Amino acid sequence: MIRLFFGLELPGDLRERIMSLGGGIDRARFVPAENLHISLRFIGEVDEPTMQDIAYAADDVRFEPIALTLSGAGHFETRNRVYAVWIGVEPSAALTGLRDRIETAMVRCGLPPEKRKFKPHVIIARMNQGRAHEIHPWLTANTMFRAVPFLAQRFMLYSSVLGREGSSYTALSEYPRVS
Repeated sequence: MIRLFFGLELPGDLRERIMSLGGGIDRARFVPAENLHISLRFIGEVDEPTMQDIAYAADDVRFEPIALTLSGAGHFETRNRVYAVWIGVEPSAALTGLRDRIETAMVRCGLPPEKRKFKPHVIIARMNQGRAHEIHPWLTANTMFRAVPFLAQRFMLYSSVLGREGSSYTALSEYPRVS
């Protein structure tokens, strides 16, 4: 079985800037620079034939380059426990359109529809059983974060391998494919 998701890679200089925000949160595991991305569609674990169907279906997804700006900071929590800290992505109809086209392609190839609302972000740290007071100083210091816009010209199909220190990602395909 292969664990998959679609995402947008970030330019190297932007990854470096995000990494400079790291630290200052006790018990947080900061994501390595090479793993920073904007998730478009989580797929989960699939077998090899399904992976091939997914890769083939994504070939039909087209889009114009999208200007994106990372801005703001926040966190995800469940039952008052913080599990992720993120940098936000400013609203973009073009980005939502790309995500919707990927979603349509995945449903057409037999995957169940995504149930979560699309909220573009870049996870920068993960926590186990974190508390809001532990991240409050970091959020206060970084809530006004704003990066220079960048141009997203392709999206990637990534494999994700869960490990002790967190997940590691490998780009399997890029769309549209570079010829």
